[in-house]
Amino acid sequence: EREVFFQVNGQLRSMKVKDKAAIKDQKVHPKVDKSNKNQVGAPMPGQVLDVKAKEGDLIKKGDTVVVLSAMKMETVVKSTVDGKVKKVHVKVGQQVQGDDLVIELE
Repeated sequence: EREVFFQVNGQLRSMKVKDKAAIKDQKVHPKVDKSNKNQVGAPMPGQVLDVKAKEGDLIKKGDTVVVLSAMKMETVVKSTVDGKVKKVHVKVGQQVQGDDLVIELE
């Protein structure tokens, strides 16, 4: 659904229209399940600068798994538990939102 703005007799109007093409273009990134300790999420929106962990890596609690850039500041995303990296859900250059799933452990 999109909001379209237009003028009628000099007055600004808006209406919501269903846009099936917009739905196709929209990519939904999985969100972290906060009750699952084996999922690591982005703490804030930003761009992925570096992915330190790769699938199959053994990591310890506190290890840096991803580095984000937001507002010209770097933020490190650390693992909250020991484990083996099951899946990396992000790549360098990708934009993420807060609570987007970045790393999944097993």
